[in-house]
Amino acid sequence: MSSTERIVLDGDDMRRTLVRIAHEIVERNPGARLALVGIHRRGAVLAKRLAPLVADLVDGELRLGDIDIAFYRDDIATRESPVVHASHLEFPVAGLTVVIVDDVLFSGRTVRAAIEAIFDYGRPAKVQLAVLVDRGHRELPIRPDYVGKNLPTALAERVNVRVEELDEVDEVTITRMAEVAA
Repeated sequence: MSSTERIVLDGDDMRRTLVRIAHEIVERNPGARLALVGIHRRGAVLAKRLAPLVADLVDGELRLGDIDIAFYRDDIATRESPVVHASHLEFPVAGLTVVIVDDVLFSGRTVRAAIEAIFDYGRPAKVQLAVLVDRGHRELPIRPDYVGKNLPTALAERVNVRVEELDEVDEVTITRMAEVAA
């Protein structure tokens, strides 16, 4: 197997995209009690970056949390030793507009698991979804409310979101996997 990779968003693109998403969240939710909840791992990093951008635009308190969905996945029985991170939702979600933040939306299964996890903490007034990249190929009827970049992809491609906090660089790339002829 060999692969080729191309950058579709660099660090400046990612920063501008998050600023735009922050404005869209505030514009769509005037007066709402907001919470941003990132999905581990990179969604949590993106939520942490979005929080001050949104907080600068709203009068009320903005809550920030993150969740791990390892035990909510529908394939948990078939996965070997899931990597589990602590969830941090140290506020009641009842009555809040919860914006789930993730890096890439693909099949929709991760978001379904995140919704289930959040409802274990209470019943929010609304649940919305913000993603940095929507690559298509949905298996569940889930649609994001806020999209940084629509990136139609082939199933043989992989979208890689890298964040400085974990990967030492901010970028979104597409890797195309290709068979090497023997």
